[in-house]
Parts: sequence; C-alpha cells; structure tokens
Amino acid sequence: MAKVAERRRTVYYCPECGHESAKWMGFCPSPHCRSTRPLTEGPAAPADTPAQPRRTGWVGATGGETLELSQLSADSLPRITLPSSELNRVLGGGVVPGSVALLTGEPGVGKSTLLLQLVHSLASSPVLGMSRMAGPALYVTGEESPMQVKLRSERMGIDGRGILLLAETDVDAILEQLEEKQPGLVVIDSIQTLHTDSESSGPGSVGQVRECGLRLLRWAKTQGKPVFLSGHMTKDGALAGPRVLEHMVDVVLHLESQESGSYRVLRAAKNRFGSTDEAGVFQMTERGLDDVSDPSRALLSQRAGAQIGSIVTPVLEGSRALLLEVQALTNFSQLPAPRRVANGVDYNRLIMLAAVTTRRAGLELAGQDVIVNVAGGFRATEPAADLAIILAIASCYRNAPLPPAAAFGEVGLSSELRTVPQAQRRVNEAARLGLTRCILPAAALPEVETPSGMRLIGAETVGHAIRAALTPPADELERMFAE
Repeated sequence: MAKVAERRRTVYYCPECGHESAKWMGFCPSPHCRSTRPLTEGPAAPADTPAQPRRTGWVGATGGETLELSQLSADSLPRITLPSSELNRVLGGGVVPGSVALLTGEPGVGKSTLLLQLVHSLASSPVLGMSRMAGPALYVTGEESPMQVKLRSERMGIDGRGILLLAETDVDAILEQLEEKQPGLVVIDSIQTLHTDSESSGPGSVGQVRECGLRLLRWAKTQGKPVFLSGHMTKDGALAGPRVLEHMVDVVLHLESQESGSYRVLRAAKNRFGSTDEAGVFQMTERGLDDVSDPSRALLSQRAGAQIGSIVTPVLEGSRALLLEVQALTNFSQLPAPRRVANGVDYNRLIMLAAVTTRRAGLELAGQDVIVNVAGGFRATEPAADLAIILAIASCYRNAPLPPAAAFGEVGLSSELRTVPQAQRRVNEAARLGLTRCILPAAALPEVETPSGMRLIGAETVGHAIRAALTPPADELERMFAE
C-alpha cells in the first residue's frame, strides 16, 4: 500500500507586519498594520521544530529571578566608542553590546562601505574596539564574493587584518561559525539573502527574513555581541521584507543620499539606546565615507559675500542646526504656463510660496519661471525655510543683492510669519559662522538672546521681511560693494 505523503499546512502572511492567518482574508486584519497589500500564501512553520536554546547569559538578564528595577545597574552595559564621531552621534554614544542594528538605504548609497569601515575601525583600534569586544570581527557577505569585498577594501585602503570574511547565505551555517569563532562584532550583508531549511519559501520572503532575523537576534542577546544587518529598500523607499524585522531589532538606521551629491546623511528611525532626533553627515570619497564634523562650514565654503537670489537658512538635522544656501532664479517665461522647478525643496511648497509672494507681496510672478535650488545637494524640507525661499525669489526678481544674512520662519497663506522650534539654536549657528544679520519672525524675538555681533531683524509679514532684506543699512551697503 502506497504511503500517502503528509500535506504540509499553509498559512497566509502579511508582507508588511508578518501577521499570520489560517485563511485568506484579503488584507491584513491587524489594527496596527493597515496595509493595503494582499496577504501572501506560504508554508507554516513545522510543528516539530527543535526547542529554542535557553537564553543563558542574556545581556542584562536576571538569571530567571524577579528583581526590582532599581537593583539593576546600567554600568554593566558599557558602550563601545567608535572612531567615527558622526556614527557615535546617531547611535547615541556608541555601540551597545548585545544590540542588533539594521542599516537600510538605496542601492549604491554606501551601506556596505559604511559597514566595512565600521568593522575595520574596531579591528584596527584595540583600545576602542576589540579589547572590549573580546573577539575578532566577522563580515558575512551574501551578495558579493570574497574577492569583490577584497577589491573594495583595497580601494578604501583597508588591509583586512583582524577581519574574518565568510561568504554564506545559510543562517544555520552562519550560526555554527559564530559559535566556533566567537566574534566580537558581526556584520550581515544582507539579511534578505539569508535562508534556512526550516522555511520552504525563498530568500527574502516574509518567513525567511523573520526566522533568520530572529535567530541572529537570539544569538546576539545570548552572547552579548553586537550585530549589524544590512537591508534592502523597495522602490517606494520602504524596507524590503516584513515590518516585523524593524520591530525585532534595537536600532534602525537609514543612510540617505543627497540628490546625487557626495554627501550622505545617516538617521536613526528607531533607537532603544538613544535619541532618534540625531543625524550624522558623511562625505563619500575614494577611501570611503568621511565624517563631516562641521557641515555648515563645508557647505558655505564656496559662497560669496553678497549675491543676487541667494541667502542662508538654518535648518535642523536632529539636535544640530545646519546652514544651507537657498538659491533662486526668476526669468520671463516663453511658455503659456510658467515653470516651477524645485531642487532640494518641496514642489508643492514652492507653488504655495510663489502664490503668496504674488498675492500678498506684490511680486508679479505669474509670467516668470521660478527655479529654486539648495546648494550642496541637501534638502530643506521643514517649513522654517519658507522665508529664505521667498527672499531669494524677491532678490532675483528685483535684481537686488542680499547682504550676508540668515533668514528663517514659516510663511502662512496670509503672508504672516510664524515661529519655528529651536530659534535660539538657529541664530547661534548663524552667528558662529560670522553672519551679522538674521531675519526671523517678530514673535520669536522675545525668546531669542542676541549673540555678540549679531543683529536680529523681526518681521511680521512677508512684505516687511522683503523690505528689511533688500534695504540694508547704509554702512553695510557701502562695505558690501567695497568688498
């Protein structure tokens, strides 16, 4: 009698959060997900999966005993300080032993370069890295061959000493190597390429990413070793794979490219050990990503003193104020519908500001092409840059130079200027780089202390701000043209 093969049970997964359902329900029923993508069918986890190992030695564990929170000390989790000050800023002061960090970004933005630099910095700095990690660094590559990693390391000037390289995609084989080598730091490039035999679906699927991520997370917490994962991005800018991966890890980092420029911005979307308001600025060079410790000075290094259609605006990147140069160009349009070009600013925001300037400030922009650009390839997305955009447009429209000054403030539809957060920090950053004038909303003057050598000009409407910016004092005007 033929033996009937046992049919394996299938379930339906949500591709966003990983929610499982025994039957197809169209969309995810979880109230916390609200995904519009339909559920996908996949095999269920086998019922005879081996029991998970006991979490002995879990970092910060209580050994199975119930303890009062006040009896625990955070000194048992010292951070590993990295040579990169920008990376330390985003991570909250350094790498925490036993933490799992997920690094995402668009293809070619520099994820593998940053991770290779991280491994090299810890492997080549015994004082900062390996002496406190008690083990070599292991770089697991699932997308590239070892020779490709070697070629990249040679371009970056990395000799590879103290770095173990493993080309493997089977997570079970990777865990065996981790148990044997006991590395102090593990880098997985990338999590979407890993697979395990306990899941019959292909690499990158919901089940594979969830199971592989969970096993690596368990190893990191059990051994007290940090693990960095590299993740793919979809065409919509979201993390590929299930959203449950973001919930499992401790830190989620996004590496962004600035409009095909050489600058990169690293942001923390999630951080259990620090703030998510910080941002690190890097510059892509031939030897990898270099820290930009003073981004404002670097971005304004090529700016002249007085220019037509150009002004500086301070924006916030985390807790750091960053000075950006906003440029505008207006020209008589030959088209029935004048063009609006926005590079580094929101297109819809530019249309609104052009309408407010035409209607409330008396600038006839209806027949003008308006082009706005943020120098350096950065993006000015917060409303604090509204006033600087309008002043740059007004300067070019009237062909009047703007003196070296900073401007910030949100513009309403009635042309009123509204205050923005952290006004004092913005003013201090402008004064630090030698700017002597700052145009800001009048409502923010009482809460701002004037720095030495700085003149604050408060404006209530867009018209007041344009008149104050384009009619500088006589002494400043003479000095400006003398230079």
